[in-house]
Amino acid sequence: MCLSGYTILNQLPEILLQDLQQVKGFDKEALIAAHQLPAVTSVRLNPNKASAAFADNEQVPWCANGRYLAERPVFTVDPLYHAGAYYVQEASSMFLHHILSSHVLASSGLRVLDLCAAPGGKSTLIASFLGEDDLLVSNEVIRTRATILEENMTRWGYMNTWVVSNDPKDIGRLESYFDVIVVDAPCSGSGLFRKDARALDEWSEGNVLLCSQRQQRILADVWPSLKEDGIVIYATCSYSPQEDEEILDWLSENFEVKGLPVALEAEWGVVETVSSKGMHGYRFSPDKVKGEGFFIAALQKKETTREPKPLRYKTLQDKKAQEQTKHLLDTEYLCLQLDKDNYVAIHPSHEADYHTLKQFVYLRKTGVQLGTPTPKEWLPSHDVALSIHRAATLPKLELNKEQALKFLKKEDFALPEGTHKGWILLTYNGLGIGWIKALGNRFNNYLPKHWRIRMEISDMDWA
Repeated sequence: MCLSGYTILNQLPEILLQDLQQVKGFDKEALIAAHQLPAVTSVRLNPNKASAAFADNEQVPWCANGRYLAERPVFTVDPLYHAGAYYVQEASSMFLHHILSSHVLASSGLRVLDLCAAPGGKSTLIASFLGEDDLLVSNEVIRTRATILEENMTRWGYMNTWVVSNDPKDIGRLESYFDVIVVDAPCSGSGLFRKDARALDEWSEGNVLLCSQRQQRILADVWPSLKEDGIVIYATCSYSPQEDEEILDWLSENFEVKGLPVALEAEWGVVETVSSKGMHGYRFSPDKVKGEGFFIAALQKKETTREPKPLRYKTLQDKKAQEQTKHLLDTEYLCLQLDKDNYVAIHPSHEADYHTLKQFVYLRKTGVQLGTPTPKEWLPSHDVALSIHRAATLPKLELNKEQALKFLKKEDFALPEGTHKGWILLTYNGLGIGWIKALGNRFNNYLPKHWRIRMEISDMDWA
C-alpha cells in the first residue's frame, strides 16, 4: 500500500532526519521530496523459466534479471506469476546479485544460508545465482511466514533450495557449515515508508534500538555456522545508522572480519559509506536510486574454525519409488521417503547435507516433492508441475489466460475434443501451473486448495 506523498511528508520522523545528518549523501529536502512520489514497482525474472513477461522493460542496472514496471499491475491475475516466471521484488534489494557476483566465486558445492528469508525475494535471487551442485537453505523462524516462503520457493522451481524454520541459535550449532550467510535482518523499516503505511505507523526511536539489539543477537547466534573465509552479507531496509554502519562496527569489534567493498557505477546513485571501523556499506535512497531505502554490506570471516567431521549415514534412497517417478523429472536425483506419504527428490550430492541438517533443524521443504504412490498409479505433486527439472515428455495441455485463471480459481472449463484420459500437466506460455486428471468429458483439479485464487476477477482481467 502507498500513502499519498503529502501524508508521508507531514509525518517523516524529525528524530530520524536528525540522525541522518551524519550519513554520507544525506539530502533532507531531496529525501522528503522523493517521498511525495509513488513507490517504484519492479520484478526479477526467473532465468530458468523463460517467458515474454516484462522481457523488454527497463533493466535494473545492478541485476541482469531485474525489470522496472511503469505501473503496478494486479499480479494475482497473471498466470505467469503463479508459474514462477518472475518474482515481485524491490529493486534496491536486488543489489544482492551484484555483491554475490563480486565476491562469491563460482565453485561446486557451495552451501548458502538465507537466514531471515520470508517471503523469498532474496532466496529466489540466490537460487538463480547458484549451480545445481550448490545448496541453498532458506530459513524463517515464524511458521506462518515460513509457509509463504515455502510456496514462493516451490514456484521458483529449484531442487537445490530447501526451507527450514528455526531460531538462529539452532542453526549456529552447524559449526563451519555455510560458505555464505545472508542476513536480511528484521529492522525498523524506515526505508519502506513510501511503500508501506505500516512501516511509518510502527516506527519509533525505541524500535530502532530494539531492532539493533535483535540484529546483534541474530548475527552472534548464527556466527559459528559460517566457515573460515566465509562471507556474511548483512542488509536492512532501514536508514538508521544504528541498524547499519554501527552493526558493521559491532561485528568488527566482536569478531575477526574483513570488509568486502564492491565496484559501483556512478550513474547507479548508490552511496558507498565507510563505518568508523573501516567497514564498507552501500546505501540506497529513493532520491538517488530508482528504488526504496535499503542498506547492504559484505564481510569475510577471518577466524580459524574447525572443519566438521565427515558424517556417517545410511542411504535412504527408495529405489522402488524412484522407478515409479522417473518419468516425472529430467535430471539425476535420489528419491527419499521422508515419512509415510512424503517422497522427495534431491540432488545426489546433497544426501550428506540432508542427514546433517535434520540433526539440527526442522526441514519444512527438501528438494522437489514427488507425490504419493497408490495401488494403481503415482499421484504427482504440485512441486513437480512447477519444477524446472520436470520431464519434457510429460503429457501437457497449453491453456489460454481465461482457462489458466479458471484452473487457478479451481473452476471448471472445457477440455479440447480428443483430450486423452489420465494425468495432464497444464501449462501457460509453456510454463507448468498444475495438474489435472482427465476423465473423459470432465477432469479433477489437483491444484492444492491453499494455492487457489480467491479474489473476484473482472471481465477485463480474463482477457
